[in-house]
Amino acid sequence: MQFWKYEGLGNDFVIVERKQASGLDSSRVVELCDRHFGVGADGVLVVGPGRASAWRMTVHNADGSQPEMCGNGLRCVARYLRDHHGLGSAFAVETDAGVLDIEDGPLGIAVTLGAITDHGAADVGAGGERFSGRRVSLGNPHLVMFGDWSDAAFERFGPQLVEHSAWPAGANISFATIVEPDRIALRVWERGAGPTLACGTGATATAAAAWIEGRVKPARVAVDLPGGRLYVEGDPTTLRMVGPANAVFRGVWTRG
Repeated sequence: MQFWKYEGLGNDFVIVERKQASGLDSSRVVELCDRHFGVGADGVLVVGPGRASAWRMTVHNADGSQPEMCGNGLRCVARYLRDHHGLGSAFAVETDAGVLDIEDGPLGIAVTLGAITDHGAADVGAGGERFSGRRVSLGNPHLVMFGDWSDAAFERFGPQLVEHSAWPAGANISFATIVEPDRIALRVWERGAGPTLACGTGATATAAAAWIEGRVKPARVAVDLPGGRLYVEGDPTTLRMVGPANAVFRGVWTRG
């Protein structure tokens, strides 16, 4: 099976063309993503012809589960399609969260994610503590919590909150800190992947929640993740995520 490795702010993916993906089940995804015995990745992205647009992306998390969307993954797929299929600077890709517009510009790959779905405030308990946040959706579920978070709190409560009974299908958990009126520091514990260096939909959901709650100025917000900076533009009804995506290497999977 031929594959390419791409990364967006350190959030890394194995990209496979659908015609190469015969036999790619959840156990094979787990093998590919293993960082010691496999290629190593936060997920596998399968690219092939779409029904509603020329191209479609299907996302597989490192644990073999399938989320609706992955923002950093979509930027990597966009870069892959530009690199290998001659697409221009503007096109669309079909996902399980809908058909999303892509544009390659001076700040990187821009993905138009549309409007946030705001489910309002949430208050849940985990590990003997109470956590208040905002539940929002960008086709995939997020809980955004604002505060001053330590590494210990992130590592202790992230895995408990991501699988909390309040959201039976799981949720991505954003631990966000407002640094300036137009800048947010963020770490995300991702559903199906754990702590990653970056999460595109998590950054966008966090910026949207901050706008809804009046915590930051609208128009453009810089979101600083462990792997680097993403920009979120627009407002909660018209969201665009902008950031880099790069090829790392290509290879052939021969195991199994």
